[in-house]
Amino acid sequence: MKYVDFLEIGYIPRENDVLAAFYVEPAENVTVEEAAGAVASESSIGTWTDLATMRQSIWDELRAKVYAIEDNVVYIAYPEALFEPNNIPQFLSSVAGNVFGMKAVKALRLLDIRVTSNFTTQLPGPAFGVKGVREILNIKHRPLIGTIVKPKLGLSPREQAEVVYNSLAGGLDLVKDDENLTHQVFSNFEERVLRCLEAVQKAEKETGEKKAYLPNITAPTEEMLRRAEFVKKNGGTYAMIDIVTAGFSGLQSVRNRNTGLIIHAHRAMYASFARPKNHGIHMLVLAKLSRLAGVDQLHIGTVVGKMEGDRADVMICHEALGNSKHTLNAPLPPQSWGNIKPVFSVASGGLHPGHIPDLVSIFGIDAVLQFGGGVHGHPDGTRAGAKAVRDAVEAAVKGKTLEEAAKKSKELARALEKWKGVVIK
Repeated sequence: MKYVDFLEIGYIPRENDVLAAFYVEPAENVTVEEAAGAVASESSIGTWTDLATMRQSIWDELRAKVYAIEDNVVYIAYPEALFEPNNIPQFLSSVAGNVFGMKAVKALRLLDIRVTSNFTTQLPGPAFGVKGVREILNIKHRPLIGTIVKPKLGLSPREQAEVVYNSLAGGLDLVKDDENLTHQVFSNFEERVLRCLEAVQKAEKETGEKKAYLPNITAPTEEMLRRAEFVKKNGGTYAMIDIVTAGFSGLQSVRNRNTGLIIHAHRAMYASFARPKNHGIHMLVLAKLSRLAGVDQLHIGTVVGKMEGDRADVMICHEALGNSKHTLNAPLPPQSWGNIKPVFSVASGGLHPGHIPDLVSIFGIDAVLQFGGGVHGHPDGTRAGAKAVRDAVEAAVKGKTLEEAAKKSKELARALEKWKGVVIK
């Protein structure tokens, strides 16, 4: 069994083939073809030597096939029988597992995937998606706007609830925990949830609008499920999960429990594998798998804020989540999503009201725009910062300039004055 035996250049993928595109840098004295074959071999049925146990039927029916190589981009077709379609951890163990540690490759990056209809019928996708979340919050014609409680750690439940109230009363729709706030000595999870949900009710009564608090339930799976049930039992509408650190096993467990909660997915730790341009896994793959697994909202970058990710990389994820009508230059043909609902893209990280016209231009209205320091860093406090964001969004979706809107909003005027010319590095 040679690695090049897995090459079948010119093979036309079938409907029941799962496709993957990899960027491959071969090791010294290894050809691109040999490295490509090594990836196909290790991610399907091959190994380093001939096998007495290899039946011809296994070889014929289950081997992965390298069907195209364009420069260093390798295209592989996998028979879907290699996978358990509703088991994302097993899928990743195959196409994104041992292949990254093989000596035949100097560097390897999984660029894109395309799954079969068995995946899109057996995986649940979002319970609510863009349309369902809009119906719950009664927001039809603008982006959702929110904030992250700051400082991210250290506030007591009572102090955090006050931040939640001021943010929502000031005009925001959502307030969420930061990614590393769960259940610490200074913030008991259950007390925090109860106090923040009371703050939501107070803000709703005052404004006449639907509001939401997004508690971070990330924990070992059984505890995460318990926390989700606690949130639902006490009237919450959202749960936030750090989906990379919790893993797809945890995410799928929460989604499959059908708690009735909107799932907001934070991608903390993603850049450890998605940021390198020649090795790891592209954010596009995480976006597609997250949509299949059932998140309703997913952080994908901002283009203009403090997080890495150029416009092309962010927009290709925005499209994969179902929020763009443009056909971007993804490595593989567009995914057929069947009944899997679109997911809200979340732009968060280093944003302030002055970014809003660009954000609306980039993402359109089917996005969640989140401002942490851009709300709580307002010179007149959180409530004024929230109003500045709301006024800026209302102006942007109506085609008005921020300067025009600031004439009628002292909060926005103060925000623009503070952050004018600020470049986040």
